[in-house]
Amino acid sequence: LAQGNFWIKLTLVFSAQHSEDAHSSTYKMALGGLAGQNCHCQWGLSGILIGLVVMAAAGVFTAIPVFFDYFAYQWYYALCWFWFGLGVVIFVFGIFAELVQGDVLAKKAAAREIDEENASAPTPYIMIQ
Repeated sequence: LAQGNFWIKLTLVFSAQHSEDAHSSTYKMALGGLAGQNCHCQWGLSGILIGLVVMAAAGVFTAIPVFFDYFAYQWYYALCWFWFGLGVVIFVFGIFAELVQGDVLAKKAAAREIDEENASAPTPYIMIQ
């Protein structure tokens, strides 16, 4: 897989051309086929949750030297700030992806709704003897 093709396929995931009526298998598969056909990638929600977890973990690890006076080194504080910053970046990416991508599963759920005016009961099964 050439590096140029990877970035082109990656941008297709977030582009407006990524829709259900596209006929190419590149559009129907997440990440251009890298994530599999059944992957309903929730980049926004995953980014938000992972970012919150990383920020919370950085806060817990920062509390250790502050309250218990263990690992009170400057490099340790720098690492805690790095992890907190990484969590913020992932969190912001998640919010951005959620705003751009929207709710992926809601579109599929809306497609399954039926027209209530023209709906009819299913035909009963009759046993043949």
